[in-house]
Amino acid sequence: MSAQAHPTFALRPYLAEDLAVVAEIFRESITELTGDDYSEAQQEAWIEQAVDVAGFAKRLGSQLTLIGTMEGSPVAFASLAGQGKIDMLYVHPAAAGHGVAAMLIDALEKLAGARGAERLTVDASDTARGFFEKRGYVAQQRNSVSVGDEWLANTTLSKQLAAKRETP
Repeated sequence: MSAQAHPTFALRPYLAEDLAVVAEIFRESITELTGDDYSEAQQEAWIEQAVDVAGFAKRLGSQLTLIGTMEGSPVAFASLAGQGKIDMLYVHPAAAGHGVAAMLIDALEKLAGARGAERLTVDASDTARGFFEKRGYVAQQRNSVSVGDEWLANTTLSKQLAAKRETP
């Protein structure tokens, strides 16, 4: 038996039956990965967004949502709202830093470009900002967002997508 040097990731569309595991990824990602940037009260307010299960399901289902899997199990998800806004990107802590987020964002960039978007924007948490900047996203403005009884800071970043080549 040989050890695997790199986990095998794959992408697939979000399905309604993914709701419970996606909500768990959302909670675990916030709880375990954002503690250096947000207080416990801010994290709890953020996590509350998934408590309204019907609302969370509607948000996921109304967007182009992709699931990142590792050995067939969901470990991350990302969503594209409308033509050119990345709404969500969450990775389970056990899969963080292994490339699944990059794979999801690469796919969303390609899909957005195929849909005619010239640029993508994202309101990135302070935790995710560096990830997006390394991928060519440029900070546009700082934001304070009211979530429950808390205020959370994030940054709007954008990236110009590659121009579509015209075929002769």
